[in-house]
Order: sequence, then structure tokens, then C-alpha cells
Amino acid sequence: MYKQWYLLLIGLACAVGTAGADDRPNIVLILADDLGFSDVGVYGSEIATPTIDALAEQGISFTNFHTAASCAPSRAMLLTGVDSHRAGVANIPEAIPPEQAHSPNYQGSLSPNVVTIAQLLSNGGYRTYMAGKWHLGLDQMPNARGFTRSVSLADTGADNWEQKPYLPLYDEARWFEDDEPLRLPDDFYSSEYLVDRLIEFIGDTPSDRPFFGYLSFQAVHIPVQTPPEFTARYADRYRNGWDEVRTTRLREAIKRGIVRPTTQLIDMPTTREWDQLSKVEQERESKQMAVYAGMVEAMDYHLGRLISHLEQTGQYTNTLFIVTSDNGPEPSDPLALAGPLFRWWLRLNGYHTDIERLGERGSFNFLGTDNASAAASPLAFYKFYAGEGGMRVPLVISGPPVVAPSRLNHGFAYVKDVAATILDIANVEHPGSLYRGKDIEPMTGKSLQPILQARTERVRDDSEVIGYEVGGNAALFQGDYKIVMNRPSVGDGQWHLYNIQEDPGEYHDLALELPGRFRRMRDAYDHYVEDNGVLPIPDDYDQVRQVGVHGYQALAKRYGGIAGLIALILLACGWVLGSRFLRQRTS
Repeated sequence: MYKQWYLLLIGLACAVGTAGADDRPNIVLILADDLGFSDVGVYGSEIATPTIDALAEQGISFTNFHTAASCAPSRAMLLTGVDSHRAGVANIPEAIPPEQAHSPNYQGSLSPNVVTIAQLLSNGGYRTYMAGKWHLGLDQMPNARGFTRSVSLADTGADNWEQKPYLPLYDEARWFEDDEPLRLPDDFYSSEYLVDRLIEFIGDTPSDRPFFGYLSFQAVHIPVQTPPEFTARYADRYRNGWDEVRTTRLREAIKRGIVRPTTQLIDMPTTREWDQLSKVEQERESKQMAVYAGMVEAMDYHLGRLISHLEQTGQYTNTLFIVTSDNGPEPSDPLALAGPLFRWWLRLNGYHTDIERLGERGSFNFLGTDNASAAASPLAFYKFYAGEGGMRVPLVISGPPVVAPSRLNHGFAYVKDVAATILDIANVEHPGSLYRGKDIEPMTGKSLQPILQARTERVRDDSEVIGYEVGGNAALFQGDYKIVMNRPSVGDGQWHLYNIQEDPGEYHDLALELPGRFRRMRDAYDHYVEDNGVLPIPDDYDQVRQVGVHGYQALAKRYGGIAGLIALILLACGWVLGSRFLRQRTS
């Protein structure tokens, strides 16, 4: 009798415990910085990314996923599901011209009228952690925006080996832990450190509450740096130049079904003839790309350590992984554009540009326009521009509730959709236009869960439009079509129409062939501008140059007096030379 009662009580206790357990999936959002469309193995790359490739094998690779062509606007939309203008981050704060700085849409900091998915997930019972680059405003740091634990880099980027800035914009690299200033350890390397900290936050023991982890890598943002053993794997890979990389990646992407056989490569005006470079120039350019590839592989390797930790602690099978990039590859050549004062600033801050040691501690390395076109292959343009190479990036989603894994999805998807997808999977509702008694912007992204569950191939019909603008470069998407305008000197300042499903390389302009569609989409873009408070850009605006202007103004203010005057004079000289260099590259 007693034994029967005892067994009954045990059964009831187990039933209550099971009923009370939260079996919703853990969610890990992995954001690379400036990763190109074909920089991942499953998208046609020669770079080894076995961790991401394995996730793709167990999940879905999206081939038509778009984000903003600049990091802070992407991050704002990623975490809110709201258009970047309405979220207060129409551009990165470092590139906002004075003519736009008065607008609440152009503060470069998350607006108080948006709510993040971290806030909503935290309210909905999730543990919320962040490790990595934030870049959404010092007045809106991660813990104030819903993360219970965080280690974050506040600004656009920083050195990957030391706590120092990579531009004159800042006195130091501003790192924080739980929104309080943080000193980095002496053995710091960004990808390793960020994974270590997220592992620490998650812990070794599964909890009765699921977690949301936002892993925001510095890789592969300037300065492009990685341990030499990763660079060594690619020592000879890029000896034949960027054209070979572009064409090889195109062939592989077609073979894998990432793009259609109709895809063609356009000749970017900023891409030089490899054979016309000197031997020293070829050596430097191939080494820069080798370091870049090594940094991508190092990021993938450390992501693998996170997955191994989740496997070893019994947390892997119930974890959803989302891997993407904030924009296409970075084309800037700061040494050519910024003039002599920047080189002086680099030396003052312990940087060198020696070919032999590129990527190692103390080196200042970058891709430049030529290698950036290779990283974006087979697409046109790169970061900052509204061409597909700036906006179309990898998106891999793996884990529950994905069904029919190891498949491609070719339907159009947009960065705002990630936030909606995460909330849908977590069974957390967005509050609409009112949050805790305060008016907020409603989410306009769409959940991709119907695609994950193999119920549909796309979540938007052909009548829906998505508008976009950053720094005067603009686009509007509708069904398989896109209108796009890129400003000079790399773009021509004219609107074009492409079928980006058949022609992702934006090779064949359809504006004259389909005048009715072109006109309707232009009208729709004008409505987008009006509805979202998009401001006109100054005629002489250049995004990279504006960042430089802010940097030199910071230097002049920092040093003051005669030193400040000298800084401004050198600024003018540097930008004259840099502009002449860029005109020569695009002529």
C-alpha cells in the first residue's frame, strides 16, 4: 500500500516537473562583420569553414538574403525588426553628415521608440547573453536593452590583438562588461575571447530556462588580423590574383546551386588588372587576402568550440543556430584615402604594414576594393553600396524547428525577418505599437519559420516591397526584381532595374525593357522615402571620407592649438591625394 502511494507521488512529481519545464529551443545568433557572400564554403568559397558548413548540412542556406550595406543599420534591424531609419540608425554614427544630424532618424543610436528582441525574450523567460561588437550607441548599451550578461565593443571596430582603436575617432577601444568599462586580458584575440565569454555566460549545466546568445564577431572587419598559422594555410592560394578567385567562386556557386547558370560577372571599375601590378604589389595584395581568409577560418574554428561546448554539456540538440553577416566585404584602403596624417597616427599607435607580418599583432591590414570584389563574387559592388555585393550575404539557419535539412532556399528574405523569426520560434509575441505603456515602432519583418518548416518557399508575395537607403545609395525589392542606385565615384548615380533571381550579378539592366515595372518601383521607392523619413544626402557626400573627417576633427580637438591646425591642413592634403587616387582607380 505504502509502496503504491510512493510510486504515485513520484509519478505526479515527475509529471509536474515535466509540465513546468521550458522546452523552447536555445537560440544562438552569430553575426560576422563584413563577411562576403561567397566567403563561406557552402556558398562556393575556397576558405575552410567546416563548422558553418556542418550547420548548413543540418539546416537551410538562404541564397537571396539581404541586409543593409553598412553595419549599424543592419544591427538595428537585426535586433528590432524595424527599418533602420525608424530605429534611429539610418547610417553609422561615424558617417552622418551635419546636414542630417538634426533628425531623430540619424542619431546612429537605437531610438527609445523601438524594443529589442533581447528585451522581449528576457521578458518571455529567456536568459539573454551577448559577446561582441555592439555599435548601436553608448547611451543604449546591451544590458540596458535586454541582455542579462554582456561583453561588448561599443564602436565600429577595434584591434583584434590589443585594446586599441583602428581609427583616430577614439582615444581607445571602448570595451564594456555589463555596460561597465572593461580592460581586456593580455592574451586577447577577438574571436577566441568572444567565444570564451559566451561559453562562460551559458555555463556548463543546462538550465530549466532556454538562452538567447548573440555572438557578434569582429571578424573580418578592419584591421584584418589572425594568428599566423591560419594565414599560412593560404600562403600560395591568391598568387594569381582576384580575377581567378572571382571566376572560381562563380563556377562553384553555380555548381552548388547557390546562383543560377545565367549569372554573369560585371567588371567593377575599381578592380585593376592583376598583371599590371608590380611583384611587390602582387605580394602585398595576395598576402592581404590570405590573412583575410585565415581570419574567416579562425572565426569558424572558434565557433566550433562553442558548438563543442554545447554538445559536451547536453545543450546542442535543442539549440537553433543563425549565422549571417552585417553587410558585404569592406573595400576601403585607408592608407591610400586618408593621407600622411593617418600613417603618422598608425605609427603613434604601434601599427605597422610590413608584408611579412601582416595579420599578426601590431599589423594594420585590410582588403581594398579589388579583393573585396572577389569576396563578394559573383555579385557586384561591396560594403557601403546598394549593389548585391554590399547587401546580399550568407544566412544559414540550423537546428529545431528546421525540417528537411541540407537544402537551399532561393526566396527573397531581409534582415528584419531575423528578429521576427527568433520571436516566432521562441513563442514570444511582439507587443505591436505599445510596450509597457509607451508607443513603439511595430515590427515589420516577417517570420521565416514557414520556410524552416518546409511549408513555403517564400514569405512575401510579388506585390510586397522592401525599400532601402544608406548614405544616399538606395534600392527597392519586389518579388524577383530590384531597382538600385549607387552614387559616384564607384556608381553612376542612375537608377537601374534587375531580375536578381536570374541575374544576381546585376549584369543586364531591364529599365528600358520593362518601363512599366521600373516606373512603379520608382514610385514605390518615393513612398518609402516619405514614409520613413529618409533625408537627401549632400551632393559631395562620400561615406568613407565623412568617417575620415570625423576622425581628423577628433584629432584636432584632442591635440588642439597648432597641432590641431596642422591636423586639419594634413587632412585637406590627404583627401585631395586620396580623391585623386580613387578617380584614377575608377577611370
